[in-house]
Amino acid sequence: MPFVNIKITREGSAPGLSAATAEQKAALIKGVSQLLLDVLNKPLDSTFVAIDEVELENWGWGGLPVPEYRKQHQSKQK
Repeated sequence: MPFVNIKITREGSAPGLSAATAEQKAALIKGVSQLLLDVLNKPLDSTFVAIDEVELENWGWGGLPVPEYRKQHQSKQK
């Protein structure tokens, strides 16, 4: 029985969105479940998928909170 945990930052994928939509989450669940069926022959009804949304200030990268990391790297790219 597979259990997949997907962690994403709580931010939208388009302007005006502050989190993944229910439709996007449903697509992730369907896609991951189908992938396990296709690759490992794991039945859909025995696959569990959990999605955890993490606030940006609780997510770090390169020793910095994500918003600060992004700020530093955006200024370097300009």
